[in-house]
Amino acid sequence: MDQPLELGLDTFGDVTAGADGAPLPHAQVIRNVVAEGVVADQAGVDAFGVGEHHRADYAVSSPEIVLAAVAARTARIRLGTAVTVLSSDDPVRLFQRFSTLDAVSGGRAEVILGRGSFTESFPLFGYALADYERLFEEKLELFALLRRGGAVTWQGTVRAPLQEQAVFPPVEHGALRAWVGVGGSPQSVMRAASYGLPLVLAIIGGDPARFRPFVELHRRAYEHLGQPVQPVGVHSPGHVADTDEQALEELWPHHQRQNAKIGAERGWPPMRREDFEREAARGSLYVGSPGTVARRIADTARALGLSRFDLKYSVGQLPHERMVRSIELFGTRVIPLVREMLAEKPGEQAA
Repeated sequence: MDQPLELGLDTFGDVTAGADGAPLPHAQVIRNVVAEGVVADQAGVDAFGVGEHHRADYAVSSPEIVLAAVAARTARIRLGTAVTVLSSDDPVRLFQRFSTLDAVSGGRAEVILGRGSFTESFPLFGYALADYERLFEEKLELFALLRRGGAVTWQGTVRAPLQEQAVFPPVEHGALRAWVGVGGSPQSVMRAASYGLPLVLAIIGGDPARFRPFVELHRRAYEHLGQPVQPVGVHSPGHVADTDEQALEELWPHHQRQNAKIGAERGWPPMRREDFEREAARGSLYVGSPGTVARRIADTARALGLSRFDLKYSVGQLPHERMVRSIELFGTRVIPLVREMLAEKPGEQAA
């Protein structure tokens, strides 16, 4: 990798438990997310992402407002989403919100555009799930035009047309940094390339190396278009503690309960402890001591040729205090170890 691997942290603002075991109010969870973003900045993390959801188990429905609060208390960390549900939003308003965040943060804003793995936003904002593909395709086309700056002319079927329309505020320097988040379909990979956008692969299970064909497809698409190849990133869940055993024990009950809740909605089988440990050892769950997590991230970065890796550090009701410790270890221990490992020549072993 020619450029240093960017290493970030993501959260969905999962509704966590307090000291009494009861779920915290959404308002307190949001304040905790802001505090977590500040800790990430202080620990040396490169980027902090907040996902958009519209359901009871996640507290954040307006990531850019939370990110603006983080921006006011930080100086260097990139601030973005994980993801923004473009399909049920308006591209013009979305661009305006993030160009405003970019101004507030001094050029640190970025956005990951996706269709969302949950569908609650569609009926909430009056969109039909039958239009799932068309909504994203047309809105991504418009957003890509808005990123270029200047007056925009566009016509589609999902919103009113624009004719030489200027949109304010413009981004102060260059284009707004934007990625396309995908779950791993060839069509989504090609779509990102057609608009000249970097790719973030959401890998939440199994061997991450199996996504190598999608990375190669993304690269070939740019070569075919005669354009510079854009970066590829990965978003995966995990947890860091002082030892492997501690990390596994802290995460397991929360990961199991969250998997059971979402699995009941989607028809997944219950997760067994052996499944959990197999994912932690060889799959896409980055859980363990700083050394263990760093090795797993470095292996994935090499296998896929990544420019970015984001760890989703919030999992179900995992307490705020444990997430803060995980953030501190990720920034101060994991990131330096990953960079040291990636700088090694083939055959060398980390100290």
